[in-house]
Amino acid sequence: MHIAMIGCGQLARMMALEGWHLGMTFSFLAESGENRSCVEGLGDIVELTPALSGRKLFEALGEPEVVTVEREHVDVAMLRDLASFCQVTPNPDAIEICQHRGREKNFVNALGVPTAPYRLINSAESLKAAIEALGLPVIVKSCEEGYDGRGQWKIDNTQELDALLLENTMEGDFIVEGFVAFEKEASIVAMRSSKGECAFYPLAENEHRNGILISSIAPAELPSPSLSAEARKIAQSIIEKMDYVGVLSIEFFVMHDQLLVNELAPRVHNSGHWTQAAGICSQFENHLRSIAGITLGATEPTTHAGMVNVLGQKLNTNWLVDSNVQLHDYNKTPRPNRKVGHLNVWSSDRQKLVNQIHELKCAIYGDE
Repeated sequence: MHIAMIGCGQLARMMALEGWHLGMTFSFLAESGENRSCVEGLGDIVELTPALSGRKLFEALGEPEVVTVEREHVDVAMLRDLASFCQVTPNPDAIEICQHRGREKNFVNALGVPTAPYRLINSAESLKAAIEALGLPVIVKSCEEGYDGRGQWKIDNTQELDALLLENTMEGDFIVEGFVAFEKEASIVAMRSSKGECAFYPLAENEHRNGILISSIAPAELPSPSLSAEARKIAQSIIEKMDYVGVLSIEFFVMHDQLLVNELAPRVHNSGHWTQAAGICSQFENHLRSIAGITLGATEPTTHAGMVNVLGQKLNTNWLVDSNVQLHDYNKTPRPNRKVGHLNVWSSDRQKLVNQIHELKCAIYGDE
């Protein structure tokens, strides 16, 4: 089977590497100026130009049986054009929902699934009205494009509000969320195949710094055992309502015995990298199985597993001091806060795993 991927980043790289042993071939669509180092040598790379659309783009990509994405910020109209020639998964409607935080929150709430309280705004006046309704503190986010902490501001007081309005007129689409004093951040990686089969990995417990994921541990240690079943119930309701095919990742805030949906990602996700080292079918292979109509692989880990992101620095094989540490290099040049690779760790002893992940973060970031 030949699969075309929209995007040339590390997620496309890891999907292609997993797909080789399934006999799949790949091509990649790059925007003008997009870095391609992650996927060099893994298949043909096609640069998107104004002349490439519809059938011409389909042919340039090698007439794939399936087109999939490694990011949500893609041209949905282009995906709909490609859907005239082959299967496009996830479907463009689902991707369009996830491209805009307002649409996403409205969709999730319409299913009866809770989120943080929010207001949609498009001006300084509507921002002030939202803050008056929600109360301080709040988180202000751009509805589109913002990720890894970009396009986000925490407002604790009127001075910070005034400072934000000095630098931003708030014209455009923004969402204002009431601040949630959550106990933990967690995420679930769910999938649904083209045959309607659903599967779920256990919740992972995540640590973010400045809006960027630093580490994950799975299965998560939860305040209530019922939350695992609740996460799966929420995920299934979302993927079925979207008629979704492929991997969908859902980030949650954990509050006592309740889960609040924070964000959806219509793709394989950073918080699911631990699946590569847990004695199961990885999220990357299961995404490919999903879109190809192959029976889904095992998702229940045989061990505890975790991941540490490497940001903005050269990868170092000296971190591989233990036999249960695995390094993934994205073939990227380091720059500040850029994801250049990750380390996976596994252990039958959860506390040993927690300690190892802490030691790796100390070695990489100088944590104490």
